[in-house]
Amino acid sequence: MALQVINSPFNQEQVELLNQLLPILTETQQIWLGGYLSASQLATQSNASGSVAVLEAPSKKIEVISKEVTILYGSQTGNGQALAEKLTKNLKAEEFQVTLASMNEFKPNSLKKIENLLLIVSTHGEGDPPDNALPFYEFLHGKRAPQLDNLHYSILSLGDSSYEFFCQTGKQFDERLLKLGAKQLSPRVDCDLDYDESAAEWFTNVLATLNEQRGSSSTTVQQPVNKGVTEQLEYSRTNPFKAEILENLNLNGRGSNKETRHLELSLEGSNLEFEPGDSLGIFPENDTELVDTLIAEMGWNASEAVKVNNQGELKPLREALISNFEITVLTKPLLQKAVQFTANNELKELLESAKEQECRDYLYGRDLLDLVRDFAPWEVTLSNFVAILRKIPARLYSIASSSKANPDEVHLTIGTVRYEAHGRDRVGVCSDECAVRAQPGDHLPVYVQRNSNFKLPEDPNTPLIMIGPGTGIAPFRSFLEEREEIGAEGKTWLFFGDQHFVTDFLYQVEWQQWLKEGVLTRMDVAFSRDTKDKVYVQHRMIENSQAIFKWLEEGAVLYVCGDEKHMAADVHTTLEKIIEKEGAMSTKEASDYLADMQQQKRYQRDVY
Repeated sequence: MALQVINSPFNQEQVELLNQLLPILTETQQIWLGGYLSASQLATQSNASGSVAVLEAPSKKIEVISKEVTILYGSQTGNGQALAEKLTKNLKAEEFQVTLASMNEFKPNSLKKIENLLLIVSTHGEGDPPDNALPFYEFLHGKRAPQLDNLHYSILSLGDSSYEFFCQTGKQFDERLLKLGAKQLSPRVDCDLDYDESAAEWFTNVLATLNEQRGSSSTTVQQPVNKGVTEQLEYSRTNPFKAEILENLNLNGRGSNKETRHLELSLEGSNLEFEPGDSLGIFPENDTELVDTLIAEMGWNASEAVKVNNQGELKPLREALISNFEITVLTKPLLQKAVQFTANNELKELLESAKEQECRDYLYGRDLLDLVRDFAPWEVTLSNFVAILRKIPARLYSIASSSKANPDEVHLTIGTVRYEAHGRDRVGVCSDECAVRAQPGDHLPVYVQRNSNFKLPEDPNTPLIMIGPGTGIAPFRSFLEEREEIGAEGKTWLFFGDQHFVTDFLYQVEWQQWLKEGVLTRMDVAFSRDTKDKVYVQHRMIENSQAIFKWLEEGAVLYVCGDEKHMAADVHTTLEKIIEKEGAMSTKEASDYLADMQQQKRYQRDVY
């Protein structure tokens, strides 16, 4: 409201000046000015001469509105890092002093010096910390962890509720910090795959507490003035680019047990950038036949409008089930929400604590159609049932091309998932769409997922050892394309494995050409079904243990990409055995050797 002369002690000229100034002051400037005027008045009253200090702009931020915050992230695929970087930017806009670091780059002994700590951490595999969180995790849970009575913290935990140990790492950090005497700035928030809204709510609560500490009432995050323009120009996870399919080829030969698709997508006009080691996210659509069967089973009206987000956007049910909601994966949280809507007591019994294994067995390989069939009758409105479904998450695929070699394009290697379970044929949502329904000329909504934990070394002369069976070969195709384009002279060694040499040797001609040209120094392959005894990449590693250790001693960077539960675990065990044998080390020394390689980013994994 404008200042009026009749109700103020100012003359007309002063009023006009104040009315020009006050509307353009930020909240921080208003707080500073109020404090200054109060201080000036006190100084005037206590000064015998009655003089008043000249008003000057402060040369630096006043202590009362400045607060230090440390943000640490532990991220396997890059989601946690991206959130941490965004949070850092927002806090700096709110005039906080922010230190941002990966957990493996942070010196744990500095914890006692920190007042405010924000942790953003994902859970990997079966409840494990991500690779770059391990050193910090082990320190904090070890005997050297100090008392942290002066520490205030909050945790944003990322996970996937379809896994049993959902957000386990975040929960463990929270429990441990409390035991060490630290205090919560705000409660931990556990995020599912669709984490945007939960993360925003967590940040709002954290910011409110931090501002309360420093005596400021601001709880809003500054946004760029040209927000609308920015969103139109910048494509991201929340604003995916519609990429045209240029090629869609089956890499497997006739008679193969597998179907592996090679997709080439156009990124022209997207301004999307990526490096070898990054991934591409695709937002898939559910199979229309499954959607129609589900609607018929529940007796729903396919055209009835339902809410698809917290902003209240409405879509016809059929369209929403195709493009917005996950219906092919069951999670325990979904069952716990659904139990209130059924008169069938069997679901309530399944969720009893004594039947945890039975519940795990039920969830495996089943989908929403199984749930509504198995536990009918349902007593629920359409809107209430849809409200318990989580959004369909993007599927991440390692990029199989170099942008230097293929400008305005991105290539993917996608294994088609098909299997039979519980009396029905099942398919992978995104892989089946890419194999069956996505044709050249069609478009897929995509975004780039950066992964700083899986990157080529800066020195192009550094030797590389790459281990990638099956579709795990994808990023190494991008590595070699990149090395060829920049003329890198460092030697390279590739281990590849699959079922059959004749039908499953993915990109065979390209590897042979790179071997001929010297871009690829050597290659060892393992085709498990071509011999009486199954041979995998780890067997080829054992056969070449002496050479592998020599390369490692020469400073080679070792990469592993593919299945985490079996392949990556077996490869890790094999590496420890090789180092123990060839380096004449104890088991612990070999383990420490690998851990040191990870710390130096000479052992990098992109596993799933």
